[in-house]
Amino acid sequence: DIVRVSTLRVMNMRIGILGGTFDPVHNGHIYLAEKACAKLRLDKIIFIPSYLPPHKKGVKVTSARHRFNMLKLAISGNKKFRISGMEIKRKGRSYSVETLRRLRKRYGAAAELFFITGSDSLKELDKWKNLNEILRLCKFVVVGRPGFKAKRIPAGFIYLKINAKDISATNIRNRIKTGRSLAGIVPQKTADCIYKNKLYI
Repeated sequence: DIVRVSTLRVMNMRIGILGGTFDPVHNGHIYLAEKACAKLRLDKIIFIPSYLPPHKKGVKVTSARHRFNMLKLAISGNKKFRISGMEIKRKGRSYSVETLRRLRKRYGAAAELFFITGSDSLKELDKWKNLNEILRLCKFVVVGRPGFKAKRIPAGFIYLKINAKDISATNIRNRIKTGRSLAGIVPQKTADCIYKNKLYI
């Protein structure tokens, strides 16, 4: 009976998926995940750092090992947060459809997968690999950015209004280069990791 109940629980899980470069992860990511978890009543959120983001060709990215470790430290205090290295292990360009196929296979047809992305990504949806399959594999959740109008959300998508913290990874990297504080912007454990490994200098 215990096994049956446990299996049923896994089948019916509501799982959030938050992918990204996380270069570096910052408090905006954590805040968004916490709010999404509450609003969507998620059992857990899986953070999935990409090995090479498909839509950022030619952009220099910090090593996958460092980005994974920074993210792992950042989410360590939340029991609902998990991290997966599946895209890093796969190497090459990280395509969402391939990741979702693996997650669907792992959690089964009954689990609800919520793919969370920012509203700015809507501008590039036509470039996404196998978009129709992505929409069959999961529920597509769009988080509004400042100034975004909800009426632009495609039919069938879930719109999540979150007063997201206006934090930019580019700004963080510039702050580090110029010796400015990361207090309140980056989780302390992540900041310690950045300084220890002399990243973004």
